[in-house]
Amino acid sequence: MKFTFIIAVLVAVLLCSCNDKQSLQRYFVDNSENKDFIVLDVTSTILNLDKAKLSSEQKTALESFDKLNILAFRKDSTNVVKFETESKKINQILKAKEYQELMKVNSGSDIASVSFVGSEDNIKEFILYAKKDENGFAVVRVLGDDMNPNNILALMTVLKESKIDLEQLKPLEGLIK
Repeated sequence: MKFTFIIAVLVAVLLCSCNDKQSLQRYFVDNSENKDFIVLDVTSTILNLDKAKLSSEQKTALESFDKLNILAFRKDSTNVVKFETESKKINQILKAKEYQELMKVNSGSDIASVSFVGSEDNIKEFILYAKKDENGFAVVRVLGDDMNPNNILALMTVLKESKIDLEQLKPLEGLIK
């Protein structure tokens, strides 16, 4: 009898501790096989950089960056309702406390935002979200180790000097018009 009670308590604790709140990572996994979505994982090799020409600050920034996870929803005449549903899901996820919004731009039907997870000194990921009503939306997770705002600014200067391998981004071609 005592053993049954202990098992029941453990099961109750486990069920209570399960979090059914959707995370961005879970959303990516759940939709990775969905035909309406385009999923890309991009590493820093896409930048095609000569690392010898980078400053020490740029090298540090590049080393803090691991990869990009990109999830894009391409809107067409057959999935308008699903587009609205999925964009609401993303907005709801990004309202969670763990996602700290840095910037948001809203110009009618076009929306863009930049958020991050972690602390200002140790950012675990940056999240870029862009929605254009006529094309769809995209969510980009910039993942890395010990990222900080200075690294991101340095990474932006690296991007200007890079020769990005556009072939890796070909699946996103229809979203940008």
